[in-house]
Amino acid sequence: MKKIIIDCDPGVDDAIALLLALASPELEILGIVTVAGNVSLSFTEKNARKICELANRGDMKVYAGCPRPILRSLETARHVHGETGLQGVDLPEPQMPLQRQHGVEFLIETLLQASEPITLATLGPLTNLAIALIQAPQIIPKIQEVVLMGGATGQGNVTASAEFNFYVDPHAAHIVFTSGLPLTLMGLDVTHKVLTTPERLQQIRAIASPVSTTAAAMLAHYGAYDVEKYGMLGSPLHDPCVIAYLIQPELFLGRNLHVAIETTSELTMGRSVVDLWQAGQQAPNVHVIQQADDEGFYSLLIQRLSEL
Repeated sequence: MKKIIIDCDPGVDDAIALLLALASPELEILGIVTVAGNVSLSFTEKNARKICELANRGDMKVYAGCPRPILRSLETARHVHGETGLQGVDLPEPQMPLQRQHGVEFLIETLLQASEPITLATLGPLTNLAIALIQAPQIIPKIQEVVLMGGATGQGNVTASAEFNFYVDPHAAHIVFTSGLPLTLMGLDVTHKVLTTPERLQQIRAIASPVSTTAAAMLAHYGAYDVEKYGMLGSPLHDPCVIAYLIQPELFLGRNLHVAIETTSELTMGRSVVDLWQAGQQAPNVHVIQQADDEGFYSLLIQRLSEL
C-alpha cells in the first residue's frame, strides 16, 4: 500500500477523486487536508467529511488548512461547483468530527514522524504545502513525491494563461516548484482529454448505488459549465487523474521538463511556464504528464465506484 496524504478543495472533481481514493486498497490515506479554493474553507472541510461519510469512511481524519492564499485575495470557482461546492446534490450534514489540529501542523507532524517517505496528492491550490515547506523545510526528505493537479502547457481555464489552482495561489505554487521536491504535474492539457461523456455518465448511473447516484448527479451539473464554455462532450475530471496515477501510473505518459510559475505579471499571473524544448537550458524539475488512457481511466473509476 502507498501511504498518501490528500490535500484538496472539494469541489465536484475533488469529491470524485476522494471517492476513487477511498475505494482503492492500493492507497493508505493517512489524512485529508482541505484548503480554500473552489469554495471557501468552511465548505471544503465540510464537503470532504460529507464525501467520506457517503463512502462509509467516517473513520477518516479530515483537517482544515489555510483559509486564503499567501498574498492574494481568495478567488473561488463557485460559478462552476455551486455555492456549496457540491452542486447537484444535497448531502446530509457530516457527523464525523473535523480534527482540531490545523492542516499544516498535521502535514508537518505526520511527515516528520514518518518512518518512510509519504506521497502527497494535491488537488487544489498549494497553500498548505507551501506554508509547511516554509515552516519546516526538514520535511522535504520525508516526501516521496508530490502528484498535483494544476497548470497547463497551453491555454488556461481561469485566464488565457493560467489554470485555476495556480492562479488562486501562484506564490504557493512557486514555492513548491522551486523546493526541489519530486513533482508530477497533471495539467489541463491532459485532464481536458479525460471527459465524462453522456455514455460514461450513464455507466456511472447504472451502478445504481447511493455513491454512484450521487456522483452522477454532481457530474451532470458540473459538466454543464464545461459543455457550454468549451464545447466539450462532458466534464473533464481534473483531480481524479491524480488519484488514478497513484493507482495505475501506466495509464499516463509524460516527460521530465522545467516548469516555472509566473508571480509578477497580472497579465499572466499563475501561468505554468513549461519549457518543452529546453529553450531556457534549465534542468527539468517536474515530470509533466502529457497523455492519458481515458478509456482505462474510466474503466478504473467505474469499477471502483461500484465497490463503494
